[in-house]
Amino acid sequence: MRFGIFVPQGWRLDLVGIDAKDQWPTMKALAQRADVGPWESIWVYDHFHTVPAPTDEATHEAWTLMSALGAVTERVRLGQMCTCMSYRNPVYLAKVAATCDHVSGGRIEMGIGAGWYEHEWRAYGYGFPVARERLRMLDEGVQIMRQAWTEGKASLDGKHYQVDGAIVRPLPLQEGGIPLWIAGGGEQVTLKIAAKYAQYTNFIGTADVFTRKSEILKGHCDTVGTDYDKIVRSANFNVLIGETEADVQKRIEEAKARLEPYVGAEKAENSIAQWTLNGESPTVGTPAQIVERLGKFRELGLTYGIFNFHESAYDQSGIELFEREVIPALR
Repeated sequence: MRFGIFVPQGWRLDLVGIDAKDQWPTMKALAQRADVGPWESIWVYDHFHTVPAPTDEATHEAWTLMSALGAVTERVRLGQMCTCMSYRNPVYLAKVAATCDHVSGGRIEMGIGAGWYEHEWRAYGYGFPVARERLRMLDEGVQIMRQAWTEGKASLDGKHYQVDGAIVRPLPLQEGGIPLWIAGGGEQVTLKIAAKYAQYTNFIGTADVFTRKSEILKGHCDTVGTDYDKIVRSANFNVLIGETEADVQKRIEEAKARLEPYVGAEKAENSIAQWTLNGESPTVGTPAQIVERLGKFRELGLTYGIFNFHESAYDQSGIELFEREVIPALR
């Protein structure tokens, strides 16, 4: 199994209580820690407003962070989970990503999806097209990016995007262009887009969902003539790890206490329920429990996990425990 880790950027209220001037140093230190550790990649989210509710707390912008993190690390790959296609013109995004690939020495991954957070869409003036339109925008945008990164020029007369000989030079450093992660599990459209274009997919981290989406992806691959086995299937996981079950429960309570002042008790409780999947999350538990559960995911075909430690800006002991006892058992 391959391992990526999220760097806190504020979206999940994971920088609250840290002075604004200290937030970038906090993110940089965690990225550099991962760079010399056992992690293959570091990740951020592409969002503008916090969850589980919009607040005035910081949410740092994803692609600015890609460039910054690329400049202060040397080895780890750099991804977003996931970039919303409609937040930026796709050929402009292709240009930004290609530049970031040069800044980082060829380490950028492109996580891309159709987007879903209606509040920030409308607040930023993007409207909120229906799902089928957002998915068409995703498809057209991916076509533009693939052209830009392989040919250095893109043209498309699409329904949503029109580009005419847009030049994207220099090409990304990575031969064949930046790897595409098509994120999301929409069975009729998103997974078909993934079958056509993706090197990676990303599903919700439950065994039933992962199995179903994998089967549907395979069907689409058979239809469009893609080698299903060449697409890496990944999932995101929220980690609350402790030496004992009592330690795990303490981390859960600490996470809830951090959220409550900003979103209230009910939303904080609901967020914890989502993080822990109502007690069914494979990555909430002791190291032995997590190894056993993730081992079952590996048997289902999961070969890449991306892990979020909610307390990482304040306390790295959970990361250290995961690095020491979980990663060696599954790598």
